[in-house]
Amino acid sequence: MSLDWDYFFSLFTMSSFWQACVTVVVLSTLSWGIGLVLGFLLAIAKMSKHRWLSVPAGVYIWFFRSVPLLVVLVFVYNLPQLFPAAGSVLGIPFVAGLVSMVATEAAYMAEIHRGGLISVAKGQREAGHALALGFAGIQRLIVIPQAFRISLPTMINEYVTIIKLSSLVSAISLPELLMTGQRLYAQNFLVLETLFAVAVYYVLIVTIFGAVLQWLERRMDIPSRNPGTLSDSTVAALRTSLQGKGAISKPTSLRAGEPPALNLMHLSKSYGDHQVLKDINLNVASGEVISIIGPSGSGKTTLIRTINQLETLDSGEVVLFGEGYIRGGEHADRTTLRNGIRRIGMVFQSFNLFPHYTVAENVMLAPRYHGQIESKQLARERALYLLDQVGMLAHADKYPHQLSGGQQQRVAIARTLALDPDIILFDEPTSALDPEMVGEVLKVMQDLAKAGLTMLIVTHEMEFALQVSDRVMMMEHGVVQVDAAPDAIRDSSVVSPQLQRIRHFMGLVTEPANQG
Repeated sequence: MSLDWDYFFSLFTMSSFWQACVTVVVLSTLSWGIGLVLGFLLAIAKMSKHRWLSVPAGVYIWFFRSVPLLVVLVFVYNLPQLFPAAGSVLGIPFVAGLVSMVATEAAYMAEIHRGGLISVAKGQREAGHALALGFAGIQRLIVIPQAFRISLPTMINEYVTIIKLSSLVSAISLPELLMTGQRLYAQNFLVLETLFAVAVYYVLIVTIFGAVLQWLERRMDIPSRNPGTLSDSTVAALRTSLQGKGAISKPTSLRAGEPPALNLMHLSKSYGDHQVLKDINLNVASGEVISIIGPSGSGKTTLIRTINQLETLDSGEVVLFGEGYIRGGEHADRTTLRNGIRRIGMVFQSFNLFPHYTVAENVMLAPRYHGQIESKQLARERALYLLDQVGMLAHADKYPHQLSGGQQQRVAIARTLALDPDIILFDEPTSALDPEMVGEVLKVMQDLAKAGLTMLIVTHEMEFALQVSDRVMMMEHGVVQVDAAPDAIRDSSVVSPQLQRIRHFMGLVTEPANQG
């Protein structure tokens, strides 16, 4: 028995099939789109630290991933039997099918979103926090774009799955492709020809809309973008055009007579039973450069991370320019905290550039967010100026993945400077770099020190610490063991156990300090 090819091809001219195609496309697209949005909200709720959000979201996801879609369809379509008032809406097969598919897909989309969200590195959120972006700003500008790009291939696959699952709505008498085919072969008994045509229709829908979504995926494929280095003539022209711009200025030191930039009073911090910071006290004058050194695990990084509340304090207080800012054990006023963080820039060990923005866009992001520069053109000019100051103007239109470690760190410094901070924290800015790249970053930091910026630098570069610092502070076992000027450390005629300890740690003497 051969197939009736004439009948098979005639099925592609039937208006009922094309109407059924429209039903499938509209139902699938709405289910995918609405499920995508609701799924994101469910993912955020499930990841919340508040149990009144995370528990209901988790139960919803568990339930609708466990119950077959067909069961949900039949239940929703017959729900008016329990609630007659719902009959005017759920009695319509298309609406009942849409509600059922959205309810189910939201649960699956939630897990897809959650996978994308947890794939975004913690450092990305910390960089947003250090730029004083609010929670909503961090999600909108940093986390969601990256998570969406990570999740998009799975979402495309889910769209294909939804198209195929739409055939189940035939159970509630919605005339989609499968039901249209069933009605035909029930009349003429040409089952194979009819189902073959139905399969072709589904393949056509999946191919067309899958191609559109894959085009979107390619558009969002940041690693495949490789803008080139600006030519020397372009860089020279840009540098000339930036001269005399009123909105652009070098970072300047703070005015004399102002209160100390930072006053750290009795700071303590523990992780479980391990006390990392033990009653730390430190005054930092405006324009002062302090290098913090010490063995690994001594509390150096934790100390500077408490200054912008990347780590919360158990007790103690941080006073910023004479005003209360952070107090351990208390919830800081959100506005006060945000304003304080805007005055404190931070450069991370692992750069934490935003991979979905170009170099210039990384630098422009925070000033535009905070409304410091309303015009996008002026924001770009300022970004280009700062990039020129750190030797990265030629790479302004590149993406972070195209840069070396030293180049990324210089861009990170420019991004920090874009907010005109009064204080900059450096968390081991050269430890992730190859030795040959360390020098280019240290040169930029030396220039900032000469410009009068207040800087706290956690570093393992001992010679640099002695050259650039007003004071070198050594931490060990969570306490400040030594706080001395570089001249005092170098002067071997000044003898004390504390100075001998720091000299030995810095490699200036070969004999360890006498601890007895």
